[in-house]
Amino acid sequence: MDLSSFKAVADKYKFIFFDAFGVLKNAEGILPGIQDTFDWMRDSGKEFFVLTNDASRSPQALAESYYRQGFYAITPERIISSGMLARDYLDLKVHHGTVAYLGTANSAHYLETVDLKTLPISEVDLKDVADINALVLLDDEGFDWNTDITKTVNLLRKRNIPVIVANTDATYPTSKTRISIAIGAVARMIEGIVGKQFINFGKPDAQLFMFAYERVQEQTTGIGRSDILMVGDTLKTDILGGNKFGLDTVLVLTGNTQSDDADILIRSTGIIPTYVCDSIVG
Repeated sequence: MDLSSFKAVADKYKFIFFDAFGVLKNAEGILPGIQDTFDWMRDSGKEFFVLTNDASRSPQALAESYYRQGFYAITPERIISSGMLARDYLDLKVHHGTVAYLGTANSAHYLETVDLKTLPISEVDLKDVADINALVLLDDEGFDWNTDITKTVNLLRKRNIPVIVANTDATYPTSKTRISIAIGAVARMIEGIVGKQFINFGKPDAQLFMFAYERVQEQTTGIGRSDILMVGDTLKTDILGGNKFGLDTVLVLTGNTQSDDADILIRSTGIIPTYVCDSIVG
């Protein structure tokens, strides 16, 4: 497997979409050397957005997590979260009643901007669910995995309501050798149990890429899909989504996909990135 220099690759493009976890940061914090890459991008006139399936916090709170580590290049305006699409869907499709959710109070930011009542699944009374008109799966924290997932299943047996999955990631890396289960995997399990089709808004689905592309068109002129590079650490979300949307893609080996496994995974999945880089540093 041939590895490319990220700067040599990125120099061919005008706009870059970055995944966050596994590309810019991991469980230990910002990846070393990231500042140098973003200084080079600024000096080279490269624009960027961060496209994340992380719906656990608002863009402001996500940006502040970078600021606390002394990294100021990523402002809230540059962050596009799948939670934004969940909010847009509710604005268009759910006009009254209560939205129940799995996630933290911070993740409910995306729902509270809508003129609807929000309720964590832990506070749902299964004897009184007539007013619940939607369910949103936001984050893998903020609820009891035993009682609240069971309650979710029973809510969906009682109410035929739309279920929005704002983070489709099945796992996320917590170290070089370990991963944790993300809300996307929980969503697929519940989906199989209740036998209903959920609405997914995170990568690899096209809506997040279209949302970001529309932002590019508003911000700049003369940029097409061939001018945009998608950078991610996961074949089945970042790379598949970018490929399907018609973007060139970079798989980096700093997150979910490890260097020892990359070639085998590319061959077995048939998901082929345009380039493979060790990281976005260098």
